[in-house]
Amino acid sequence: GLAIDVLVEQAIAAGNITPDFHSRTRPPELEAEAVHRAGVLARVAGNAPLYIVHLSSSHALREVVEARSRGTNIFAETCPQYLHLSLEDHLGQGWPNGAAYICSTPLRSKHDHHQADLWEGLRVDQLAVVSTDHCPFCLREQKLANGESFNVVPNGIGGVEHRMDLVYQGVVAGHISEERWVEVCATAPARLFGLPQKGAIREGLDADVVVYDPTAKQTLSQATHHMNLDHSAYEGMNITGKVRTVLSHGEVIVDDGQFFGAAGRGRYLRRAVSQHIR
Repeated sequence: GLAIDVLVEQAIAAGNITPDFHSRTRPPELEAEAVHRAGVLARVAGNAPLYIVHLSSSHALREVVEARSRGTNIFAETCPQYLHLSLEDHLGQGWPNGAAYICSTPLRSKHDHHQADLWEGLRVDQLAVVSTDHCPFCLREQKLANGESFNVVPNGIGGVEHRMDLVYQGVVAGHISEERWVEVCATAPARLFGLPQKGAIREGLDADVVVYDPTAKQTLSQATHHMNLDHSAYEGMNITGKVRTVLSHGEVIVDDGQFFGAAGRGRYLRRAVSQHIR
């Protein structure tokens, strides 16, 4: 919004153009203000259903909770980058590597309690979904193509391949239960977005199944991922848990890291009205 535009102009005028200023010019107070404003507009519009994407801060989460307490029909998601990455450790790397972590909403400071609050929000259903905002911009060819100033770097982090793994680390650490992991990754998104054939294992539904090894160890790396991306935002991260097999409509399409799907096998998903707002 306008406030961010002013902060960006001020930062550039002062010569503050390193990647960390992408976050510093988008403080959590402004994210919270935007969520608050959206909630007010939703209520004025007859309590229209509202879905907040890419929530990254404690401040914004409080606005979601307060809006819900007032009866607003509001839901919100967060993303793995906000649960695991930080302003200081990642954007703070400077050029060129820090450019890989420029995304919106931005990564937040590890010295505040944003990550702990987001995990707690997932645990108690203040946050309904974990998505990825998957934007696989290559570092050299795209992120750095326009020069070294935070305001000209394409926004986004790639990570769709490891969403289940990264959220499962919350189970490993005791932040959420296995049941809640499944809920925020599969069941809740299917309900919210009107996909009644998805999100559960039940007779009559699509036979989409992930077979997950909860004890496997792996190290995330650009060298081993399958995304069309020249870097990994989670390079060198050691995690517990790994997808072993994926079935789509009962057909094995991934097994032990190998893809077996065929071009053209996908089907258009016709959406129904969200089960939460009927």
